Amino acid sequence: MNEKNDKSTNIAWGGRFSEQTDAFVEAFTASVAFDRRMYRQDINGSKAHARMLQRIGVLSETDCEAILSGLDRIRDEIEAGQFEWSVSREDLHMNIEARLTELIGDAGKRLHTGRSRNDQVATDIRLYLRDEIDAIVRLIVDLQRGLLDLAEREADTILPGFTHLQVAQPVSFGHHMMAWFEMLQRDANRLRDCQQRMNVSPLGAAALAGTSYPIDREFTASELGFSAPAANSLDAVSDRDFAIEFCAASAILMSHLSRMAEEMVMWSSAQFDFIDLPDRYCTGSSIMPQKKNPDVPELVRGKTGRVTGNLLSLLMLMKSQPLAYNKDNQEDKEPLFDTIDTVIGSLRAFADMVPALVCKRDNMYRAAKQGFSTATDLADYLVRKGLPFRDAHEVVGRAVAYGLGNDKDLSEMDIAELRVFSDIIDTDVFDVLTLEGSVAARNHVGGTAPEQVRKAVVAARQLLMR
Repeated sequence: MNEKNDKSTNIAWGGRFSEQTDAFVEAFTASVAFDRRMYRQDINGSKAHARMLQRIGVLSETDCEAILSGLDRIRDEIEAGQFEWSVSREDLHMNIEARLTELIGDAGKRLHTGRSRNDQVATDIRLYLRDEIDAIVRLIVDLQRGLLDLAEREADTILPGFTHLQVAQPVSFGHHMMAWFEMLQRDANRLRDCQQRMNVSPLGAAALAGTSYPIDREFTASELGFSAPAANSLDAVSDRDFAIEFCAASAILMSHLSRMAEEMVMWSSAQFDFIDLPDRYCTGSSIMPQKKNPDVPELVRGKTGRVTGNLLSLLMLMKSQPLAYNKDNQEDKEPLFDTIDTVIGSLRAFADMVPALVCKRDNMYRAAKQGFSTATDLADYLVRKGLPFRDAHEVVGRAVAYGLGNDKDLSEMDIAELRVFSDIIDTDVFDVLTLEGSVAARNHVGGTAPEQVRKAVVAARQLLMR
């Protein structure tokens, strides 16, 4: 987009000043370089405000029509890359208002009647963030759908489940994917909750105390799709907790993506060799020709830190501000916008990459047979035979010690070896000592049995259709 830096007095407030703003201060205080991304929301807010002013008799029908037409032309100019943004006009709002006045004359100067840039920017940010949350939730759902396809495809695939990064029990790979699904579902719900709380209109709060004009705030709130006008004018212009809440929800979302990324990085390593990542999401090494580096998961893992940092920036920004609006609030946009961009980019990458993972089933299966992953199944078997759990735990511990000394998994021991540790063990024990038997035995809601994984996939697909 075009940009210019004219030296004219600022039309928003220049009448009170006897000299021009220092060039450095002008550039230092300007926000147009980053807030202009909200041009659609600013124009829509101005159109609603203009209709309301006509409705209450402050604007004539002719002036209102000129304003609406001029704003549409400005929107088209911006989208065509033909709009000239001026740093000297400070921000998005004054750039659009100045251009509107150029196009339609004095009618453009009447648009700002009954409002301030304080309620204007507060409205813009809410409108913008509301739209971006919709986009983010759609991307979460795209990723969830990919996870459901992968979970269904790999419901019978067995890999070791870990605690403390030690082999614990065998699980279905599909079950593992459904855990990721559940994390994302909570993320989507948090964002929807945030969106619902932020959906009140600051427009009409003016600078901080409201306006003496007989404005209709319910009308503008309805025009812009808000549930209601903000109840307090001071709070309306100075509140940024909706942005903090969004960044908090985003930080949790990114921490979930980071955990997924960490597992993908580990699983794709030569030491695990559980999965193969699509080549389009990996890079090579400039010196080691054999390398296939999982750069996208690693970057998402790293970008989690910047989103968490953005949350802390907003918390620090707001912690000591007295009511109402302060110039500090200009610093809310860059961390907010960066969070939005980072979350959207990370979700787009994962939504394409995750469903394309290739599972190396044989490697997973071999790994699940290591570390005595069915030890708990043997203990449960002994309990069902009447042995108290603590005694069963000790029996299995001795069997594991024997296996370690003889390089044998529990499932590889014959019945005679197993009966050394307890004479209530019979040949039916092998039904639970196999990986398949262990996984299938956990056949309850939330369990890892393939049957339950498939039921969970069906229920999740129904959930996403609501």
